[in-house]
Order: sequence, then C-alpha cells, then structure tokens
Amino acid sequence: MDNQLHAMPGVQRGFMPKSRVAVSLLFLMNGFLVGCWAPKIPEFAERLGISKFELGLMILVFGVGSLTMMPIAGAKIAKHGSRVVSLATAVCLLPILLALTVAPNVITGSIALFLFGGFVGAMDVAMNANAVAVEKSMRRAIMSSCHAFWSLGGLIGSGLGGLLISKIGVLGHAGLATVLAAAFLAVAWPMMLSDPPHPDEKKEKTRLPMVPLPWLLGLMALFSMVPEGAVLDWGALYLRQEMGASVALSGFGFAAFSLTMAIMRFAGDMVRDRFGGVKTLRVCTLFAIVGMLIAALAPTAELAIVGFAFCGIGISNMVPIAFSAAGNVPGLRPGIGISVVTTMGYSGMLVAPSAIGFVAEHIGFSTVFMALPALLVVVLIFSRLARYADGASGGGH
Repeated sequence: MDNQLHAMPGVQRGFMPKSRVAVSLLFLMNGFLVGCWAPKIPEFAERLGISKFELGLMILVFGVGSLTMMPIAGAKIAKHGSRVVSLATAVCLLPILLALTVAPNVITGSIALFLFGGFVGAMDVAMNANAVAVEKSMRRAIMSSCHAFWSLGGLIGSGLGGLLISKIGVLGHAGLATVLAAAFLAVAWPMMLSDPPHPDEKKEKTRLPMVPLPWLLGLMALFSMVPEGAVLDWGALYLRQEMGASVALSGFGFAAFSLTMAIMRFAGDMVRDRFGGVKTLRVCTLFAIVGMLIAALAPTAELAIVGFAFCGIGISNMVPIAFSAAGNVPGLRPGIGISVVTTMGYSGMLVAPSAIGFVAEHIGFSTVFMALPALLVVVLIFSRLARYADGASGGGH
C-alpha cells in the first residue's frame, strides 16, 4: 500500500491530509525543542562555570554535531526512506534536553550538545525529505508552511521557556518540554507518509553526488541563510550600538523579522502554487535585498526595523524553495539532495555569526548589512533553478 501511495502522487486529497499534519507536527516538535534550549543557556553556562568565550565554543559544538550527522541522515534516507529516519531521529532527540539539564561538567555537556545538534540536524534533513514526499503525493506546495510550523515551535519553546524555568525550575521545564515533544511525536507517528526506496533503487550508492545541481542549490541556501543569521544574531546589537535604540526598541528588530517571516511562510505555499518557484523566489529575493539595504542605510532605528520586516518577507520562502528543489533533482534520491542543501545552508548559520561579529568589530554592522545583498544577488542569478521545486507541486512557471 505504501509503495502504491508513493507511486501515485495525486492520490492524497484535501488541504490537510494526515500525512501533512504529521510532518507539520515533526517540524513543530523540532523547532519547539530548539526554542526550549535558548532560555536554558544562561543556567547551563553558570552550572558548568564557563565564560562567554567558552560558551561560544560549546555552542559551536552544537553546529559541528549538526554538520556531522546531516550527511549521514541523507544516506540513511536513501536506504530506508524518510519516514523511518524522521521517526528514529525524533526518538533519539527526545531525551537530550534532559541530558543537557543534568550534565555535571564540560565534557558531558559537550557530548550532550553534540548529540543535540546532531539529532536536530539529522531530523531536519529527514523531515524535509518527508515534506517533499508529501508535496509529491498532494501535488501542491507545503514546504513553506512546514518551516512556518518550525518557526512557531521555536517561538512557543523560547517564549514559554523563561516563564516555566522561573516557576518550576530547569529540571521541571526540561521534563515538561520533553513530555510535550513526545506528545507531538506520538500524534504524528501513525500518520507519517511512508516513502521506501523504489525496488530498482535499493542498491543505489549513497556517496556524495557528482552532478553540480544539488551543490548550486546548496549555494543558494547558504547565501539565503547567511543574511538570515546576520539579522537574527546581530540585528538587536546593531540597533542598540549603532542606531542608539533603547533596549526595548532594539528587540523589535528581531520581532519584526520573525513576524513577517512566519506570516509569509504560512502564505508561501499558496503563493508558490499560484506563481511557481522561480517567480516566487525572484520576488522574495528582491524583497530581501531592498529590506537589507533599508536596514543598512536607515537614518533611524524605526526605519531599520521596517527594513528587517522587509527582510523577513523576502527570506521567509527562499530556503523552503531551495529545499523543495533539492528533493526533486532528476536522477538523485531526495534524501541525498536535501542532505547536501541543508548541510551547506546550515553551515552558513554556523560560520556567519562569528565571522560577521569579527568583521563588524572593525567596520561596523551597517557596512556588513550593506554588503550582504551581494550574496542575495547570486541567489537571484541562479533563481531559474527553483523550477525544480515545481516538480513537487505542479505549480506555475
């Protein structure tokens, strides 16, 4: 039955079939656990007695774990299908928040962070591959809304985290978060779309692809996520230090960016179904370029915040489109293509914050934000590759 379902892309009817609900819940769970980690960081550093610099190195371990396990997840997806890998990595991820809460020293904390980053990243690859499979079965775009559910999960996790920690302590918070995440997984489990490898592809080698297309899509994801990381990590500091914004006002830069990104991710699938991947990507990229330039050249903090809001509109759907395209590269298993694109994209989120901070210390954040649109221009140049995303949805051109 699963093979028949996988072979007939048009078989799933309705706007929210069970398979779409399931993969959306996995995105929500993943984002929720990442969001829950953010408010725990100060206590984590205090408990282990580490400095800010040492904490930075510890957080780098999270990124190394992700980049290590993402390609492994891609190979396993090609062999076993995205459903198996999604559920397995989700189960492995569940206890890690508790492990981070009780880690008694730097060594155990580092191991827990490596595993946390690793399973978050591996699950990310697998659930994106499953989202591509659901897109094919529905013949409509769902990737942007899946990423919106991740953003929503992160917002819930980080928003409630501080309150829960203050009320029931770090261990109580970790326990409750784990129970809620397990509930998301339990509801999603029986509804997940199964996409086992095609019988004539079971012996396919899972080495890195030698064709250029997935690497070019990975470059697009990388150049889309570096500006995203710049706004998320340095936007508030830019408003505070260089624009003279108050502490309260400086927080609105991130809020405006996140709000427009979440709204546009929920709307992005309908837009892409109507206009196609190429046109949607081009318009989004132009919004991101304009927004970044407004933020960089703004004479006031308020106008810079408007620029960040425009950035959120643009960047919101650039990465989901790249992921959908990666899952539809001709002659390449979806898991392999997506693992390449996610690994390259998230490496930008790993490297960019420290690199941007170093450069900005010498030339200022305004100059950095003014230079970042050059990366988005490259995305615009390669935007024609977004046509492969329409292979999942049958969208326009």
